Amino acid sequence: MYLFAENLAVEISTYYRNLALGHGVVPKVFTLVDGEGDQYLFFIDDLPMENEEEKNQFLAYIVQEHEAVCYARGTLVIVEKNQQYIEFAVIDRDDADAIVCLAELTRDMEDKPIGLSEFDKTLVKKSTIIFGHLFEKIQLSDSKMEDFESLWLEMKSKILHRSMGL
Repeated sequence: MYLFAENLAVEISTYYRNLALGHGVVPKVFTLVDGEGDQYLFFIDDLPMENEEEKNQFLAYIVQEHEAVCYARGTLVIVEKNQQYIEFAVIDRDDADAIVCLAELTRDMEDKPIGLSEFDKTLVKKSTIIFGHLFEKIQLSDSKMEDFESLWLEMKSKILHRSMGL
């Protein structure tokens, strides 16, 4: 497993803890790290796309265009109103396994997050993860590539970008 993938799992755990307990929100998050250590993070629901298939194509596009070494995607999982979890997976380009992290979210009577267990970390085959295929080459039309390129250029100035360093 690439060092960035391990670090990303720790960082996303902290990020979600701060978002949930500090701000009361649990967005769908996507982040990637390229070979230079540049990290980009944004909320998936901010993508101006109607369907999941197009969102996944866009995510695959930026993973491939940035030659990512790893990426992560996370979300809130609601089993029942009183049984909620934050779950994310970190996918490494060169490893058959992925890191899946899961923590139980506790809410008060007003539905505000008040507690988050420690994230349990498990290694699973990345082929078993629904979005674990973003490193696989995709075929897009020239117009779709241009649309995705201009959207990414527009987004880059508005999203979290930092260097994890080498």
